[in-house]
Amino acid sequence: MFNKSRFMGRALGWVTAATLALGASTAFAFQPSGKVDCIAPSDPGGGWDFTCRSVGRLLEQLDLVPASVQTTNMAGAGGGVAYAHTVSKRRKDDQLIVAASTATTTRLAQNQFPGMSADMVRWTAALGADYGIIAVGSDSPYDSLPELMDALKKNPGSVSFAGGSATGGWDHLKVLQTARKADVDNLRRIKYLSYNNGGEAITQVIGGHIDAFTGDISESRGFIESGDLKVLAVLADQRLPEPLDDLPTAREQGIDEVAPNWRGFYLPKGVSDETYQWWVDTLDQVYASDEWKKVMQQNGLMPFHKSGQEFDAYVQQQIKELQQLSREIGLVQ
Repeated sequence: MFNKSRFMGRALGWVTAATLALGASTAFAFQPSGKVDCIAPSDPGGGWDFTCRSVGRLLEQLDLVPASVQTTNMAGAGGGVAYAHTVSKRRKDDQLIVAASTATTTRLAQNQFPGMSADMVRWTAALGADYGIIAVGSDSPYDSLPELMDALKKNPGSVSFAGGSATGGWDHLKVLQTARKADVDNLRRIKYLSYNNGGEAITQVIGGHIDAFTGDISESRGFIESGDLKVLAVLADQRLPEPLDDLPTAREQGIDEVAPNWRGFYLPKGVSDETYQWWVDTLDQVYASDEWKKVMQQNGLMPFHKSGQEFDAYVQQQIKELQQLSREIGLVQ
C-alpha cells in the first residue's frame, strides 16, 4: 500500500543528498590556493615579461586570485627553456601560467623546441595583439601595398625588407605571408635583413639603406607620428582605433592578410579540465575589465581576444600555416 509520508521522507532525503553533493562540488571547485607563478620566457623588460607583470598585477588588483602573482624570468632558446620546464617539471602545476605570443607558435612551427609540440601544453587565452605593418621611408616611391607587391611580382629580389626578428622569425614571415596572398612567386628570393630590434631596422629604412620595414605597430608609432615612416598597410582585420585609424589595412587594398602578434598564456598539459576552465574564465574577466583596456592603450596593444577551445584551435591553425610557409622557403624539411 502506498505510504505518502514515507515517500515524501525519502524524496526529501534524495533532494537533501543531491543538494549536499552539489554544494560539495561547488565548494571543491578549483581556485588557486596561494601564490601564482607566471613564467616570462625572457629577461626582464621584454614582451613576455610585460605580459606576466601587467596581467599578474591586475589579477591581484581585481581580487581574482587569493594571493600574489610572482613573475619568474626564464630566458633561453626563444622561449624553449620555459616550454621544456613546463612540459617536464611542472606538468600538473595548477598554480602556473606561462606567457606566450606569436613568437612561440613560430618556433613550434619550425621545430625549434626539439622533441616538443604544441599539444604538450594547454593554450588558454590571448589578451591583445600588436598588429604587423609594412612601411617605407617618407620619400619612398611606393605609396600603397599593391605597388610594393607589384614590384615583387616583377622581381622578388628588387625590394629589401628590414625587421627586428631573426631570419625565419615573425617579422620575416609576415612579409612572406603577405606576398603569398598577393600571388608573388619564388618567396625565397625576397630579401630580408635582420636587426637587433625594430628601432634599428626602422633607422635603416629611414636612412634609405633598406627599402621597406616589417614589424609591429607599437615599435613604430613614434616614427609614424613624426612623418619619417609611411605605412603602406596594417596587417589587421580592420582599421585600428584612433589615432591610427587613418592607416590602411592590407585587406582593404585587396590583399587578405592579417598578422597579429598576440599576447597570451598557456598552462601545463596535466592540469584538470576544471582548472583549465577556471583560468579561461578568469583571464576573460581580465580582458573585459576597464583596467586592462587602459593597460592596452598605454602600451600600444590592440583588441584581440580568444580563449579556451577557440584559442587552442587558432593556435593549431597558425602553427600549421607557419609550418607550411617555413617549409616552402626551406627553413624546415
